Amino acid sequence: MEESQPMAEESQPMGVIAGRAVGSPARRMVPARRTLPARFAFPARWASFALPLLFTSLACGGSEGTALVTSSDPRLAAIAVRILPDLASRSGMELREPVRVERRSRAELERYLEFKIDEEFPEGRAELVSEAYGLLGLVPGDIDLRRTLKALYLEQVAGFYDPDSTTLFVLDDQPDEAIESLLVHELVHAIQDQNTNLDSITAPGLDNDRRVAAQAAIEGHATLVMFEFLLMRQGQGVFDLTDVPDFSARLGPALEAARMESPTLAGVPLVLQESVLFPYRGGVTFVEALWKERGGRPPPFGSDLPTSTEHILHPEDFARGPDVPRTVEVSVEDGWTRLYEDTLGELELGILLETVGASRAHAIGWGGDRYVLLGDEDGRRSLAWFGVWDTEAQRDKFVHELEPRLSAFPQRASLTALEINGLPATRLLIGDVPNVTASVKDLDPL
Repeated sequence: MEESQPMAEESQPMGVIAGRAVGSPARRMVPARRTLPARFAFPARWASFALPLLFTSLACGGSEGTALVTSSDPRLAAIAVRILPDLASRSGMELREPVRVERRSRAELERYLEFKIDEEFPEGRAELVSEAYGLLGLVPGDIDLRRTLKALYLEQVAGFYDPDSTTLFVLDDQPDEAIESLLVHELVHAIQDQNTNLDSITAPGLDNDRRVAAQAAIEGHATLVMFEFLLMRQGQGVFDLTDVPDFSARLGPALEAARMESPTLAGVPLVLQESVLFPYRGGVTFVEALWKERGGRPPPFGSDLPTSTEHILHPEDFARGPDVPRTVEVSVEDGWTRLYEDTLGELELGILLETVGASRAHAIGWGGDRYVLLGDEDGRRSLAWFGVWDTEAQRDKFVHELEPRLSAFPQRASLTALEINGLPATRLLIGDVPNVTASVKDLDPL
């Protein structure tokens, strides 16, 4: 096997995971996504549970290789050549150039993960992210985020597609019978990357909520194509998942089973669990709705690319015309240092509500937000969060739900209903926060 090469900075790999198949000692592969705070490719260990579930519930209802695939491994090349044309057709995208497929060892994966985590968290950034999420009560205050992420990746990843090197990597410890299932999902990512720049729509300069939404579109699209292909190969014939009522709802039990079958995943805070599972559950629902609304198989990119998790959570509204979120900007008085800032989005705001014992449903109506982690000259930390809402009634429901639970935050917290630029808004202050104000503007286009 060739020596592994470092991958260029800012790549956002799309990964694959291994899980034990129900009723079988064989392990099957499936996809991955980026974490919420970490924004790295995270895998979801669930296809091995989903396929048996779906088979049960749906049963009632050479020279060419050189042109399509490049690889130092003849077996990988042969499998990829055989399935690529069908995957391209199902994805609604054009196969424009050869796909590179290679193997990597578990030790090489570990070195690569360390490299990417170092790249993602330069100069203490992991500690700042941990402090911000800690003040919001989403993670323990003493969490070692880098170590937690590495443990999650090592538990889950069996392969991944790296957009920067345009190469699909498969771990060499995977059993032969698992290789095709692994390749199916990741080859869709390779096709996606030939038609849209995956790095640009998940770029580090974009806010967290926007990146999570794009990742869900990427993974949901690849997952639907994967399931159609695998169901067809399992004797289901020519298969169109848009003909299956509520297909995405059938994945719920499989995802929950996968969560419990992954000890590291099951043991991390809810926000990290959701960062692993949401791109598949939410992404499949979003793309399924898009296909049914538009007809055919439009890829969820270009004008159909979601720009917030609100779009993923409410795909029926997106199909009728997306509600574009607002950009919130926070101003802080002199004497305080802005240490870190980002957005939560409807997804994470709902997780925050659930974490303190409230209902996620009261995050509906989110229209944009921003939090800022602040530090003073004595090293104390505090946090200010501002959110805007579609209606006053939705804002007031959120306040009514969260206000009685402010004691759940690790420091003194206050919640205020107000207006920002004439829009219904809320302000959450945690710790000894200085004078802060906020303004709103329209979301910047990509």
